[in-house]
Amino acid sequence: MMGDPNLLEMVEEEGISTDKEMEFSIQMNEFQRDKQSKDSIFFRDGVRQIDFVLSYVEDVKKDLDIKAERRREFERNLRKSGLELEIEDKRDSENGKTYFVKIHAPWEVLVTYAEVLGIRMPIKENDIPRTQYTPLNYMLGPVKLPATVKHPHPEYFTAQFTRHRQELFLIEDEASFFPSSSRNRIVYYILSRCPFGIEDGKKKFGIERLLTSNTYSSAYPLHDGQYWKPSENRCNERYILHKHWARFSLFYKEQPLELIRNYFGEKIGIYFVFLGFYTEMLFIAALVGLACFVYGLFSMEANQSSTEICDPNIGGQIIMCPLCDKMCDYWRLNTTCSASKLSHLFDNESTVFFAIFMGIWVTLFLEFWKQRQARLEYEWDLVDFEEEQQQLQLRPEFEAMCKHRKINPVTKEVEPHMPLYTRTPWYMLSGATVTLWMALVLSSMVSVIVYRLSLFAIFATFMESEDSLQHVKRFFTPQLATSLTGSCLNFIVIMILNFFYEKISAWITKMEIPRTYQEYESSLTLKMFLFQFVNYYSSCFYVAFFKGKLVGYPEKYTYMFNEWRSEECDPGGCLVELTTQLTIIMIGRQVFGNINEAIYPLAFNWWRRRKARTNSEKLYSRWEQDHDLQTFGHLGLFYEYLETVIQFGFVTLFVASFPLAPLLALINNIVEIRVDAWKLTTQYRRPVAAKAHSIGVWQDILHAMAVLSVATNAFIVAFTSDIIPRLVYYYAYSQNTTQPLSGYVNNSLSIFLIADFPNHSMPLDNNRDFTTCRYRDYRNPPDHEHKYAHSMQFWHVLAAKMTFIIVMEHIAFLVKFLLAWMIPDVPKDVVEKIKQEKLMTVKILHDFELKKLKEKWALNHNIYAKHVMMEESKVQLAKSTI
Repeated sequence: MMGDPNLLEMVEEEGISTDKEMEFSIQMNEFQRDKQSKDSIFFRDGVRQIDFVLSYVEDVKKDLDIKAERRREFERNLRKSGLELEIEDKRDSENGKTYFVKIHAPWEVLVTYAEVLGIRMPIKENDIPRTQYTPLNYMLGPVKLPATVKHPHPEYFTAQFTRHRQELFLIEDEASFFPSSSRNRIVYYILSRCPFGIEDGKKKFGIERLLTSNTYSSAYPLHDGQYWKPSENRCNERYILHKHWARFSLFYKEQPLELIRNYFGEKIGIYFVFLGFYTEMLFIAALVGLACFVYGLFSMEANQSSTEICDPNIGGQIIMCPLCDKMCDYWRLNTTCSASKLSHLFDNESTVFFAIFMGIWVTLFLEFWKQRQARLEYEWDLVDFEEEQQQLQLRPEFEAMCKHRKINPVTKEVEPHMPLYTRTPWYMLSGATVTLWMALVLSSMVSVIVYRLSLFAIFATFMESEDSLQHVKRFFTPQLATSLTGSCLNFIVIMILNFFYEKISAWITKMEIPRTYQEYESSLTLKMFLFQFVNYYSSCFYVAFFKGKLVGYPEKYTYMFNEWRSEECDPGGCLVELTTQLTIIMIGRQVFGNINEAIYPLAFNWWRRRKARTNSEKLYSRWEQDHDLQTFGHLGLFYEYLETVIQFGFVTLFVASFPLAPLLALINNIVEIRVDAWKLTTQYRRPVAAKAHSIGVWQDILHAMAVLSVATNAFIVAFTSDIIPRLVYYYAYSQNTTQPLSGYVNNSLSIFLIADFPNHSMPLDNNRDFTTCRYRDYRNPPDHEHKYAHSMQFWHVLAAKMTFIIVMEHIAFLVKFLLAWMIPDVPKDVVEKIKQEKLMTVKILHDFELKKLKEKWALNHNIYAKHVMMEESKVQLAKSTI
């Protein structure tokens, strides 16, 4: 029945009446529009609530008759299904062009579809006490919401609604029994399956197809009032949400999750639960990361490596080999003094500790989220919930495109079926498109690398020749200049590619014709995440694991495309550049995202009101106010999750290079929660409510990224950081017992004879009073029998790096599995409450059925007794007659 396009006709056969519309027809005709409140969410009679609104503008083009006929047929079928419609003429609209079709679902429709959709409704108030406050809760008093906002309704024992058991449910008022979120969900279910005609021999149905063809311009449920003031004589949840949730001044307050769930539905509610929980966990990681940063800051001056590099008698006497061919000159090591100090901020002893800590943190985060999700399932009546019917039902587009039918082996019903050979070409096109765009990302990254290689020589020559820049060179080196401009250019390319790919991936997914909404979202999620993973992280992977690793040495450098010399790392390592790259992309993306989310809907809505010749929401009706707002859309939540998951990658995958990443993410998420709340309550139409019991496929992606983060951070510490080489020197090569790291800088630089420079890489002015230069590597000196070959120390350092990676990964994974084993997915108290509630619900249902059975038996017994008495009376009458 869930996927049957003839559902509406079947419901009609159940006897749902539409006669109520006739009862109000006279009142409608005599109604004076100017007497109705501009904030009204009711029909003209002031009694029937508006559950959904359709709008359209008459098209003067040649397809006017086609669209008008579709609308007539669609609205006729809506009335047949039991819905009540009321149409606002375009002359009464603000712009004089738009018709509004207001839809009301009467009681008979609501109870029918509540049973179809398996909506759970209250049967008895829950007497299981809520979780008691602990001393910690009292300490957190300032962040708590008022009890009436945090828990706006009592808790109930619930059961799936059944029309034949209406007496079982707590129905005090039919008009308010079903919350507005359930009402709009039911109406949308009907709209998505209502037919509007037969075209090209196929039955056409569904509001989405009518919206796509511009037969209707919009379809949306109404907000329940203004967000800046309470409504008269009724509860305005939108106002309460805006007052207690959608304000940045309340950033320190908890979220009214129950109210969010009641107003927007479980699917949006669980997103804000996840975002809030993730933000709370980030607070711990941010504190530890900040402590590691402060440690690096205070130990900067005492760092032996920086001291030697900055010392004029040590670093000032070390001549370094040119960093590019011909154009670059020799340079002294102390010119990177500021860069070496900056590198120590993120490359110190605390780096290893923080990398291991984040491996444990990410495991705790995911395990505790499972517990939070399980608790949420209990609190929101989702324990027995498997998947949202709207997600598992067939997409109207799939049913419309299917020419074949197949018997479902489970339900034994005939369902639309699309053979694999029909979809295969689109699957191949989809795979080719994703591969092409990921290749485009990699090629753009290579282009940025070429840009950096080309620009470095220009920066080096310009900064060397300009006398006015000699003082600037102390802290703004050619390496830093190239890194900053390259990172900014890379960020711009990332945003451009991301913009175009979003459009293409949505189109490709649509062309695959997924069977259900769940399949559609899963397919789109895979495409978008794969692309964005490569798009956002490829440059960071390059700097972390490839830059400076295959450079070669002065006599035999490695060249890209036989033309551009491979980039070298600073003598202090590539960690600073990785930090720079990560900071620019992460901050840039977060700032751009928040500005876009806040400014775009605000500007969009302002422009629409300006076109409507008014800037005040107080001048026109509730449905027109909502009509001028922006649409949240089916994929609105998808992009919010994607943004959060990509940020999670920045926080976990490369956190060893940037301990402040959790702090930046924390600040962003505090803003993000309030921005999302503000735009949903003020700038967007009310989304159609939908259910969800988890964050879905995103949870699997988070687990995969958590596992990958252990490996990436281990490799960053081993190969990008300078910690392991320092430790090898400390324990194996240092000759100074009082200062074991003394002489490390000189030890880490190899010697090259200038006379051995090949002609193509020799500096143009090679007349110098020195005969050797230094470069970063562990190679034999020129006077060695195997000159320029890797020295034994190189192999010792490499062995130490590989050992560190193996040990760190094994420790991290061991701790991860131990924590996962020790922390149950469902808390013990939740398990007990679920069992207790199931027992109570079964008892209530049993008592109800038993009571009905006794009443029926008593009624039958009375009828039987009367029948016996009548028969006895007949016998007595017959005897007396005889």
